[in-house]
Amino acid sequence: MNSYESLLEEACRDGVEVYDYPFTSERIRDLYCDRAIAIRQGMTTVEKSCVLAEELGHHHTTAGQIIDLDSVENRKQERMARLWAYNKRIGLSGIIQGYRKRCRNLHELAECLEVSEDFLKEALECYREKYGCYTELDGYLIMFEPYLAVIEKI
Repeated sequence: MNSYESLLEEACRDGVEVYDYPFTSERIRDLYCDRAIAIRQGMTTVEKSCVLAEELGHHHTTAGQIIDLDSVENRKQERMARLWAYNKRIGLSGIIQGYRKRCRNLHELAECLEVSEDFLKEALECYREKYGCYTELDGYLIMFEPYLAVIEKI
């Protein structure tokens, strides 16, 4: 089962319906409203898994209509949903998993975690903002600056 299928099962368990939808505007790739998620038809499975994770993040963390991102409150809710998605699809443990599997660059790490490179880069930037230059987890030091590095502490 791939990550998209796993997220579809989670959505079903949570009572959220997911639809492939032929949006006519190129600017819209997904929407969440009242326990229903619409995802643009024609996206790759990896793209769909990233989008579905974010929309499930909205389901779990946000309330109300947040289309207007000029509002500080709406931007905060958008960030919460994205952080939920980043933690769901990647997380610090995913970065360590990539290190253990000997991923040598962002492309390999994204492929290993079944996420897009853009989604991975956005997640790493979010983690850098949250944790600073580095953080520790389970005997590993994860550095976000000057570039991503994982060091196993002995």
